[in-house]
Amino acid sequence: MVRDPANWLTKTRRAGLALSVAALPFMYLDGAAVHAQSIMRSPNLNIGARIPAVIPSVTPRINPNIAGGVVTGVGRTPNLRSYPACSDAYRGSDGGCSNQHVTSADGGGTGGAPGKGKNNRARNNAALTTALNLRTVANELVAEIDGSLSDAQADELARRHRLERIASQSFPLIGGTIGLFRIVDRRTAATASRELAADASVRSVQPNFRYALQDEKAALTEGDPAQYALLKLRLPEAHTLAHGANVTIAVIDSGIDVRHPELANAIVDSFDALGSKEGPHVHGTGIAGAIVSHARLMGSAPAARILAIRAFGVAPSGAQSTSFVILKGLDYAAAHGAQIVNMSFAGPKDGLIERGIAAAAARGILMVAAAGNGGPKSPPLYPAANPNVMAVSATDAQDRLFAASNRGSHIAIAAPGVDIFLPAPGEKYQMTSGTSFSAAYVSGLAALILERSPVLKPDEIRAILMKTARDLGSPGRDDLFGAGEADAFAAVSAVVTAPSVPVAAVPDGQAAENVSGHQQVPTTRDLNQPGTAMASDKPAAREAKPSAAP
Repeated sequence: MVRDPANWLTKTRRAGLALSVAALPFMYLDGAAVHAQSIMRSPNLNIGARIPAVIPSVTPRINPNIAGGVVTGVGRTPNLRSYPACSDAYRGSDGGCSNQHVTSADGGGTGGAPGKGKNNRARNNAALTTALNLRTVANELVAEIDGSLSDAQADELARRHRLERIASQSFPLIGGTIGLFRIVDRRTAATASRELAADASVRSVQPNFRYALQDEKAALTEGDPAQYALLKLRLPEAHTLAHGANVTIAVIDSGIDVRHPELANAIVDSFDALGSKEGPHVHGTGIAGAIVSHARLMGSAPAARILAIRAFGVAPSGAQSTSFVILKGLDYAAAHGAQIVNMSFAGPKDGLIERGIAAAAARGILMVAAAGNGGPKSPPLYPAANPNVMAVSATDAQDRLFAASNRGSHIAIAAPGVDIFLPAPGEKYQMTSGTSFSAAYVSGLAALILERSPVLKPDEIRAILMKTARDLGSPGRDDLFGAGEADAFAAVSAVVTAPSVPVAAVPDGQAAENVSGHQQVPTTRDLNQPGTAMASDKPAAREAKPSAAP
C-alpha cells in the first residue's frame, strides 16, 4: 500500500529517467550497425553459415585415383590445376586425368565410376570411339602374319576373318611379314582384332595408327627475315670444322622438291612409300632445307646426303601417314645406308613402329624426332618418347620455349623452331614454326659430328650434343629444354677427329675432298641481291655439282 502517493510518483519518474539514460549508449550502437549494413547492402555476411570450421588435425580425404588432378581451393581461392602423367585412356578433354576406367571401343570394360548410369557409360563409349577414330585409320588393321604364306593364302586368311587384304610385305628390318587388312562388315575394330589374333597364322594385331607432321601452317614469302637460328646454333663457326660430308640422312616425311636450288645435288635417292603421284610438299621440302640448304640459305649440314622418303600424303587436316607406311619408310632407310633418320612427325605409342625403331637402333642408326606440337597438357608423343630416339623441343629467337612444344622427361635437347625461314616447293620460300624444324636442325648437327668421327655410335652422338648444349630454363636438365639449346660449334669441337674415310670408298668422294676448303658461312643472305648466290657462300662440294643418284 502506498502511503505517500506524491513521493512515490516522484521516485518512479526518477527511476524511469535513469533507465532511459542508461539505455542511450546501446541505442546509438544499434543505430550505427544498421547504418553500416545499409551502406554495404550486398552481400549480407553470415560468418557462421558461410565459412566452414577448419580442424587442423583432420586430414582431408583424397581419392587416390584423382590425386594430383583438378584441385579446388577453399572459399573464393581460384581453382589450381596440375596435370600428372597418365595414359590417353585416362585423359580427360581438358588435359587432366580421369578416375574412370575406360571402356573398350566395342563396349567392353568396366564402364565408369561407381554409381554412374547406362547413359553416362554410353557417352563415355561414344567419346572414346571418337578419340580412337581420330588416332587410327577407320576399319583397318595391321597384323604380323606367317611369312611363308603366299599372296593367295594371305587373301584366304583375310576372307576367313571377313577382311580384305590391302597389302602385305616382308620387312627385313624387323624380321617379319606385315599385312594391312580392311574390315568389310559392321564389326568393330576391337572385335575383328580379337578374331584375327586367334588365327594360328597371325602373330600380332594392332590398329593402323595415324601420324601427323609437326608444323604450324605457314604462308609462303619471297622475303628474307634472316636466319636467326644460324647464330643461335653457332653454325658459322661449326662449319669451319664440318659440313656433314659423306653422311646420309633419311628424311621420312612428305614429298620433297628435289629441284629446289637450295637442295641441288643433295638428294641421293628417293622412295615413295605411298606409291602416290603427289607433287612436292611444303613440309618435306622445308625439313630437307633445314638440313642441307646451301644456296641463298644455309642448313645445319649443307654437305650431307638426303634419302627422300615420302610417307605422308595430303589429307584434309594436313599431311598424314600410318603405321604400315611409316614402317615401309623406316625399313627402306635402314636398307639403303641411312646413318641418321629424321622423323618430324608425331602420333600415339605404336607397337609396330617401336619394333622398327628398336631394330634400327640395333643397327647403329641415330633417330631424331620432333617432340610434338601438343602443348603443355599433351601426353608424350611418339616416336619422340621412345628411349632410342632423340626428342627435340623448339625455341624462339629469345630462347623461350615454343608455346605449342611438348614437354616431358624424354626431351633430350632444344633447337630453334619458331619463325624458321626455309625453302618451299616451286623455288619459293616459307616462314614456318614447329618442333619439326628443330628436329631437322639437330639431325644436321649429328651429321657434322659423324663427319668428324664416323665411328661414333648413336648414344655417343646424343651424349655429345647434350653435354655441349647451352643450358636454358631451370639449372641442369629440365622437361622443357632437355639439356638445353644445341650448340653446333661446341659439339663438333668436342669430337676427337677420326681418320678420314678413303675417298675411293665413298660416293661423291670429290665433294668430300673439296668441302674442307670452305672456311666461313655468312650468317644471313639477302634474297634481293642479283644472282642465285655468290660462289664464296657455297660449300665447295656444291660447286663441283656431283650428279645425284637416280
